[in-house]
Amino acid sequence: MTAALALDPQVNAGPAPEVPAQGPLRRCLVTGEERAKAALVRFVIGPDGAVVPDVEGRLPGRGLWTLARRDIVAAAVARRLFSRAAKRPVTAEADLPDRVAALLQRRCIEGLGLARRAGQAVAGFEQVRVWRDRGRCAALVMAADASPDGRRKLAGDLPVAAALSAEELGSAFGRDALTYVGLAPGEIAKRIMTDTARLAGFRPLAPDRTGAPDRSGASDANRSN
Repeated sequence: MTAALALDPQVNAGPAPEVPAQGPLRRCLVTGEERAKAALVRFVIGPDGAVVPDVEGRLPGRGLWTLARRDIVAAAVARRLFSRAAKRPVTAEADLPDRVAALLQRRCIEGLGLARRAGQAVAGFEQVRVWRDRGRCAALVMAADASPDGRRKLAGDLPVAAALSAEELGSAFGRDALTYVGLAPGEIAKRIMTDTARLAGFRPLAPDRTGAPDRSGASDANRSN
């Protein structure tokens, strides 16, 4: 078995996204780590020899896998590791991390829209609070710049995803912006939480998620969304 590839210090910074550990394992072609498929991004080689992101895991062909992190995908491109893994010359463009991020963003928003149409999601602080108090809320999706105060009041022991902006959350509900979305238990919620965890690996942490004061000057509990 091929030994794990050593990473430059700057590439090996930061934790991998937190996603469910269950499921078939695959090996990251950059770090050599074995992780559940849900924690990784799959790539295939197209007919023209180009590396194609397959965030849904459905495209035909042999899968090449990396951790769901921007720096890891960038390292795979810079060090020509896709060619090494494929055992033939392939083309991996420098914008590959951006393409993965865009595909994951779209998949997250589509998943939220699906949950809304299925009656498995509610939006807004008060609606989420009611669902939580009634035991109907399995997970919380909040805007990346939501205040720590609002998170403390709503989240409790709920799993929390915070990779999307307020505008992106709003787009899934036909609104300009949203801060909080509650998800009912089920497969749709599992999909959304897995996809947002992967997306988080391609986005910087918002300042307010580190515990800094809310820049808006008002608690999210008092916002209309």
